[in-house]
Amino acid sequence: MISRQALLLAAALAALSGCSSVPAPQAPIETTKFTVENTDRFMALDPASEAAVSCTGLQERTLGDGRIEVVANLKNALDKPVRVRLQCLFLDDQGTPVGAEPAWQPLEVAGGSTEVVRFTATDLSARRYVIRVRSAR
Repeated sequence: MISRQALLLAAALAALSGCSSVPAPQAPIETTKFTVENTDRFMALDPASEAAVSCTGLQERTLGDGRIEVVANLKNALDKPVRVRLQCLFLDDQGTPVGAEPAWQPLEVAGGSTEVVRFTATDLSARRYVIRVRSAR
């Protein structure tokens, strides 16, 4: 006959043995949960750049002098390096471009990696923006 103390001890050991397992490491999950609303301001202008580069996040802030600063995370979906050209077009409240048209900036993104790119408006009337990407020529 098993005593009550022995039975309780066996139950406690059984419960504790289940706690000692370590969960297997998992690969990070690619998600745009927090950036879906902002990435609509990113436009690929040709099929090659659309297939190669995606925007995984946009952050914007207003600087102390009232200008807008935009930070974009651009991810290369391919396993080889890709070269593109970027432009951030700043717009007023009605969607009209402000200031001179910005120059296209070259960017090379290594295969499978993400690059962070920063843009700052030169005009105080800029309230919105669109980041455009096209294949490098």
